[in-house]
Amino acid sequence: MPTFSYVAMDCRGKETKGTLDLPSQNEAIGRLKEMGFFPTKLFEIKSRKVQPSLRTGPLRSNIGIPGIGGGVKTKVLTEFTRELATLAEAGLPLLRALRVLAQQEHSPVLKNTIIQISDSIEGGDAFSEALARHPRIFNRLYINMVTAGEIGGVLDAVLNRLADYMEKAQKIKGKVVAAMVYPISVLFVAIAIMAILMVFVVPRFKDIFHDLSPGKPLPAFTRFVLGISDGIAHHFLTVAILSTLLGAGCFYFTRTRFGRGIWDRIKLNLPILGVVIRKAAISRFTSTLGTLLSSGVPILQALTIVKETAGNTVIANAVAAVHDSVKEGETITAPLHASGVFPPSVISMVDVGEQTGALPEMLTRLSDKYDHEVDNSVTAMTSLLEPLFIVVLAVIVGSIVIALFLPLISIDPGAPGTEPGEG
Repeated sequence: MPTFSYVAMDCRGKETKGTLDLPSQNEAIGRLKEMGFFPTKLFEIKSRKVQPSLRTGPLRSNIGIPGIGGGVKTKVLTEFTRELATLAEAGLPLLRALRVLAQQEHSPVLKNTIIQISDSIEGGDAFSEALARHPRIFNRLYINMVTAGEIGGVLDAVLNRLADYMEKAQKIKGKVVAAMVYPISVLFVAIAIMAILMVFVVPRFKDIFHDLSPGKPLPAFTRFVLGISDGIAHHFLTVAILSTLLGAGCFYFTRTRFGRGIWDRIKLNLPILGVVIRKAAISRFTSTLGTLLSSGVPILQALTIVKETAGNTVIANAVAAVHDSVKEGETITAPLHASGVFPPSVISMVDVGEQTGALPEMLTRLSDKYDHEVDNSVTAMTSLLEPLFIVVLAVIVGSIVIALFLPLISIDPGAPGTEPGEG
């Protein structure tokens, strides 16, 4: 008979360890519940496969929205989660529900994964154990929420929460991406227009100026524009290579731990766009933590998962400070205030939720509030950026046009090289 080693918490929060000799992990979890314990780690000793019910160590997984990576789109995984929750609510056994979903699944990767999960469950594994075998598709948040649902006997409700969370996360991400598409598109258009003008148009005017007024110095602004044009036209390959290297260097710098921290802080403090990014990060924090706590995941474990799924190192560092504070028996609000990221209204509502014992509900309300604010901020930003970029483009093109017309205005009609006017 398999032997399971466990780490569990009693009703007073005291940690206890031990072993159980039972046929399956599901029975081990049930026995621990009967003993009044909440398991935080449970694995079979004989197989030496550490498959904790609530994982506390590092796990190789994508730490963004569940479904990114592994060849399964977030929308597809969300639909699977929602359909599985519906079948579970209807009273269909989990294994049969998975078999049904595998038959109708169109994604080859997810279809094969569902079949493997079904086989694992049929072999005696818990649902969370089977999911943990596919970390590229199901991240720690997903697995831990399912584990909490299994322990609490509310798997269908947890799956519905997961689907709601994934839909909300994808919606927020889509809004932020949509907000960034317009300025980036306009930036590329501006660069393309400037390149065409500088490489093909401006050099032709240089020859015209030389023919119209040989030996006469051109205005300073015109010389400046012509100098830039010469530099780009005669050293185009060098400029392109240097620009590519600069872009690649910045990209890889932001992939380092130090560079990522700097870039994440810059993003939060960008004019206009930073407001949207900050509100989206707060919405993600409150939504993830509220969903985990509502599903029965212990707060320390929930904070660890939130840190890994924050998507921003500044927010992640703030959550790490909260984790350490809670671990020492202190409040959540002090480290949130010290981070300088969260506005006073968020800190106040979290404080109220903590004092009244309604923290999950308060976090859910904050998440809904910031979802709405992100939507409004994106609309306002788009309305502001459209005329702003039009003005910027007009200034750039207008400056080049003025630089080209200044010499024509200052040409003396009687100068050599011009046709004399009729007297």
